[in-house]
Amino acid sequence: MTTTRRYTLTISCPDRSGIIAAVTGFIAQHGGFIVEASYHTEHEEQRFFMRQEIRADSLPFDAEEFRRRFAALAQEFGMDWQLYDSAIKKRLVVLVSKQDHCLDDLLHRWRSGELLVDIPCVISNHEDLRSFVEWHSIPFVHVDMGGDKEEAFQHIAALFEEHRGDAMVLARFMQILPPWLCQRYPGRVINIHHSFLPSFVGAKPYHQAYQRGVKLIGATCHYVTDELDAGPIIEQDTVRIDHGDTVDDLVRYGRDIEKTVLSRGLRYHVEDRVLVCGNKTIVFR
Repeated sequence: MTTTRRYTLTISCPDRSGIIAAVTGFIAQHGGFIVEASYHTEHEEQRFFMRQEIRADSLPFDAEEFRRRFAALAQEFGMDWQLYDSAIKKRLVVLVSKQDHCLDDLLHRWRSGELLVDIPCVISNHEDLRSFVEWHSIPFVHVDMGGDKEEAFQHIAALFEEHRGDAMVLARFMQILPPWLCQRYPGRVINIHHSFLPSFVGAKPYHQAYQRGVKLIGATCHYVTDELDAGPIIEQDTVRIDHGDTVDDLVRYGRDIEKTVLSRGLRYHVEDRVLVCGNKTIVFR
């Protein structure tokens, strides 16, 4: 992963001629050096998507001035756009329950520098993982979900705001978020579901898959919406199984897929490679 400071410009707008020329021309006229560029058109929606990575040191101004100067062009083309500065790390607030495989993988990648983020706290509805989290010098907050769940989720939302979270990561949290929380943070709540969605939604998908006799199981990293397990999909993967595998085997295989799919999906998100189009995503890998 590069350590050179970059600005990442992401754009979604109605498709028309001249968009690429206008954007790259704006960057070029200020001496900007584009190091990565991606484009896509969704033909049914007639919507255009673009991602540009620009070397920060090639421009004569900072990100704030870039935004100020680019605003007029963006308005001309009706753009939904963002400019991200790689020097500012995304802040991930992680929610977990008792299972630690996704959290363990996430913290390893964070500690090794593979995932360049800040993790200001980990929230859990159980105490089981406190010592593991605190060993990493990360604050651990226990939020009891056994009583008033509405109050518990209000507490979680307050913690997310207090820690200035950019994304809320459900690393096998095993709780259904209330609609108001999903609606408050669209495109900012990321879940790993232990199923190759849209198959086998809800609880115990591996048991459902075993009963159905499937030959492939998988995992899905997706944005959370107020419709259960139906948000825009970021990343998926599968593994082949056969008639000799038990439910326990499926669960064991699934853990490996879950943690790798979550890590890839998170990396795409924190590198600003994911643009949402309705209930689909454009992922510029």
